[in-house]
Amino acid sequence: MTLLDVQDLTVEFPTRRGTLRAIDSISFSIGTGEILGVVGESGAGKSLTGAAIIGLLEPPGRIAGGQILFAGKRIDNLSQDRMRAIRGRQIGAIFQDPLTTLDPLVSIGRQLVETIQTHLRLSDRDAKARAIKWLEEVGIPAARARIDAYPHEFSGGMRQRVVIALALCAEPRLVIADEPTTALDVSIQAQIIELLKRLARDHGTSVMLVTHDMGVIAETCDRVAVMYAGRIAEIGPVVEVVRHPKHPYSEGLMGSIPSLEHRVARLRQIDGAMPRLAAIPPGCPYNPRCPKVFDRCRVERPGLLEADATRAACWLYDKAAAHV
Repeated sequence: MTLLDVQDLTVEFPTRRGTLRAIDSISFSIGTGEILGVVGESGAGKSLTGAAIIGLLEPPGRIAGGQILFAGKRIDNLSQDRMRAIRGRQIGAIFQDPLTTLDPLVSIGRQLVETIQTHLRLSDRDAKARAIKWLEEVGIPAARARIDAYPHEFSGGMRQRVVIALALCAEPRLVIADEPTTALDVSIQAQIIELLKRLARDHGTSVMLVTHDMGVIAETCDRVAVMYAGRIAEIGPVVEVVRHPKHPYSEGLMGSIPSLEHRVARLRQIDGAMPRLAAIPPGCPYNPRCPKVFDRCRVERPGLLEADATRAACWLYDKAAAHV
């Protein structure tokens, strides 16, 4: 069953020199209990997509086209008050830096209780019991004793767990997780990944996991969307995209990951850099860096085309073309 359905989403930023299109007509869906990874280089539009879904685009950014459906109802055109009621209760958010999420002057217990009582009608006692339960759920040791501690009394990994508890304490149906494991050591990363997988498995929570780490994607997700210059380059089952990537950009990303099976003297790299928003080339935005580019790529933008088990925005998979 589809929980989130993003249709032709376009996000723009008006500037003095014209309008910059940061997200260019992307479409994808997330099913109930599914973990969708969104991966790509910095500037690909991953975090902006998540911010648009939860209604937290920074002005002057705006949704300029398309629509976002949550549980069959459109949410991109709701007022701030109505969106605020959905955010937290129906859609939770985990951000990369816990220090920007947590109030340093308020105990973590108070922050959790206030969040719970904002969305659920619970007494102080019941809300505190629920807060303790969620701190235990995310792996905070001695949660009952530490609930009155302040953010500065926790390590970075523990603060990130508190942020995750804040996002989950109202038991939302969808969680937008924006780089939740960045800057954490490997053991803490593994525990947070396992927590997200357990939520999806045991609670039916859907997760949109935004990251640049393909290792995290491969370990956690059911499907993955590879983004490039504000567009989806490829989307499909994570095993297929990791092992048999179809889009040349996906191939480049996978080729840059070290393998435990084969020793290589040097990893592959993708030459060049992602284009600036003001200088996205015509046709396929990847064409200046693509080793398989041909004339059509430079003038005509490909949509997502069937490419075996995935869909790739690449003219190589246009079944009607003469070169296939």
